[in-house]
Amino acid sequence: MLGLFDADAFGRDIDPAAAVVTRPGGFTLAHNVPTPDDVDRVLAEARAAGGTVLKPGQRADFGGYHGHFADPNGTVWEVACNPGWRVEPDGTVVLGPVAPDRPVDQIN
Repeated sequence: MLGLFDADAFGRDIDPAAAVVTRPGGFTLAHNVPTPDDVDRVLAEARAAGGTVLKPGQRADFGGYHGHFADPNGTVWEVACNPGWRVEPDGTVVLGPVAPDRPVDQIN
C-alpha cells in the first residue's frame, strides 16, 4: 500500500519546531506493526543498527501509536501500530476508525 502525505505536515508531526524533515528525494517509508511494544522494539533495533530516532514511540493523533527514525542513509521511517488499518486475506486494505481516547495499552 502506498500512502502519500503532505511533506510539511509530516515534518510537523515528527517535530513541530522543525522546518522540513523530509530528505532529498521527497519521500518517507512506513512500517506497520501489530502492537505499541513492537513500535518501541523496531525503533530500538533501528537505533542499534545506526539509525537516529527522530520521534520516540508515542500516542498518535490518528489514535494509534507511532514513532519515527532516520536510517543511516537519511531516509525517514514511520513505525506505527494502527488498529484501524489491516489487510484482509484477499488483499483488500481496510482503514477503519480508531478511538483516539482509547488508552495506548488497549491498542490491539
